[in-house]
Amino acid sequence: MRRRDVLAGMGFAGYSLVVRAGEPPRERVDERLRRELARISPPATAEGLVAAEPHMRLVELETDVLVAGGGLAGVCAALAAARNGARVVLVQDRSRLGGNSSSEVRMHVVGANSHKGRPGWREGGLVEELRLDDAVNNPQRCWELWDLLLYDKVVSEPNVTLLLETALYSAATRDGRIESVLARCDRSEHLYRVRAKVYVDATGDSRLGLEAGAERRAGREARSEFGESLAPETADGETLGSSILFTSRKHLTPMPYRPPSWARRITRDQLRFRDAGPGTWEYGYWWIEWGGDRDTVRDNERIRFELLSIVTGVWDHIKNGGEHPESANWALEWVGMMPGRRGSRRLVGDVIVTQGDLVRGTWPDAVAMGGWPMDDHPPGGFDRPDLPPNTVLRTDEPYDLPLRALYSRNVANLMMAGRNISATHAAFTSTRVMATCAAVGQAVGTAAATCAERGLAPRQLSASAELVARLQQRLLRQDQSIRGVVGRDPDDLARTARVRASAETGEARAVLVVDGVDRDIPPDPKAGRPAEIHRWTAPLGPDGAWLELAWDEPQAIGEVVLKFDTGFERELTLTASDSINRGIVRAPQPETVRDFSIVATLPDGREETLAAVAGNHQRLSRVRVEPVRARALRVVVTRTNGVPEARVFEVRCYAPGS
Repeated sequence: MRRRDVLAGMGFAGYSLVVRAGEPPRERVDERLRRELARISPPATAEGLVAAEPHMRLVELETDVLVAGGGLAGVCAALAAARNGARVVLVQDRSRLGGNSSSEVRMHVVGANSHKGRPGWREGGLVEELRLDDAVNNPQRCWELWDLLLYDKVVSEPNVTLLLETALYSAATRDGRIESVLARCDRSEHLYRVRAKVYVDATGDSRLGLEAGAERRAGREARSEFGESLAPETADGETLGSSILFTSRKHLTPMPYRPPSWARRITRDQLRFRDAGPGTWEYGYWWIEWGGDRDTVRDNERIRFELLSIVTGVWDHIKNGGEHPESANWALEWVGMMPGRRGSRRLVGDVIVTQGDLVRGTWPDAVAMGGWPMDDHPPGGFDRPDLPPNTVLRTDEPYDLPLRALYSRNVANLMMAGRNISATHAAFTSTRVMATCAAVGQAVGTAAATCAERGLAPRQLSASAELVARLQQRLLRQDQSIRGVVGRDPDDLARTARVRASAETGEARAVLVVDGVDRDIPPDPKAGRPAEIHRWTAPLGPDGAWLELAWDEPQAIGEVVLKFDTGFERELTLTASDSINRGIVRAPQPETVRDFSIVATLPDGREETLAAVAGNHQRLSRVRVEPVRARALRVVVTRTNGVPEARVFEVRCYAPGS
């Protein structure tokens, strides 16, 4: 057992577990952070002053990848780029990360997991890692702990420099490339000039693309341009509006409410398509929406005021309108002050994703998955009570998004992640949701790291079928969900192994852990297709259950990658809605393997335990071991987080350094 290390009490730990006997102790995170903070906040001297800003200190930073915007798309782009070896600067203009999912807005994260009628399409990858950590460490559903989780994830990555409360405001370009950007933090009185190889616009509003002169679109295309049934007959500048949410709580005694003088007077007729009745009061209404027929960026203050006047007016109607006496003990607990913006500008790539593309769903350069329905809202929002608050068009299957829609058509080293990717308004009504944005962020961050490493522009990467295939396989290795791509990583030694197990349950056979599909495929009643099983399942006996990979010749092993069951058929998100939360497990998911070990059979026939892991709650476990030559590897599962059987979707094995 001399090689074995035991990992327990995972806490906020990420998906990558490093187990290496004899490895020198790593630098403490807090020591590294203090040195990093000194670098971005140097002592105030006369050096570095900018003539137009005599009281601001100029700090020069160089990096591989600059990510502008710290919503879920930007967070996942930064984490993915950093975990793939790139140095990253992440610039966020708020004091917290998460964008519309943060405590400032409190919108729950949705995506392909909400593909109605066919549960099971929840996204893997970084967004799954974040959701699982939040469920375990935040069972009380505290939004500020979600903020803290995202902060911890970012600052704990040694390759990421985080600049909070820092707004990007300028970009210097030359010959169609960005050479540097300027950002300012008035809280610390610093200006930052950042030079990078690749720039990622995850601002939502395309602010970096705007400053760099990137081609962009806004508003709705005419129906005839792309043949989209959701598009209006005539193109216009309108989009989806913004929303302000609220939370409320029931108390033991009556709680009075007095609205401000500027609150709107809300009538029953204004709510005829909107449910404000009992059972909905704990969490605010997405349909309190306004401003899609205005400039959602430049009219932000007007939009904030109108939304607050509607929120306070709707609550006044509930409390004091006479229709809901059972609301007497309910009281507001929190009201958002930052409009949750849906639509503004979109950047244009080599491909513009359309409504028809989402229906067809596949691309040769697919790198991320989506699945929320096309969900259009009347631009007038709440001021159009004569219209339903949304129009929904569902695709039969989740869809993939192409790499060619994730970089700028005319700025060579600019990529985009989030709701500003290259799409028509009709397609954007689906691709805009946060889990899809997070998946796009992971794809973009991984591609940006590849470009920085190889000295390529994103278009050069996309032009190489070989490099695109390698990018896709790298993403799958890191648990990214791509609907139309199967795992065929040429570096994966498990693909040539013989597989056997202690037992098998029904169709969940051991050999399926190397079939290249890392999830069960839900049934499709419309097409008459049954569910597809792609996992190994076996009952846990007194000594657990085991799965073995064996080779004819000994293989050099340095890393084992495992993907476990985390209940993809359920919702998993932080939400203030009690009705949505009822089906969510705010704890380790019961199907997930908790304790397991990896045992090698050496060339001389001896067995050696390479690693043991306790307390796992993540789907993806990357176990790096001291290099060993092995004739066989056995994964021994001794405990799950609840169910009486071991479930494993995928096992991969890699040589040291691959």
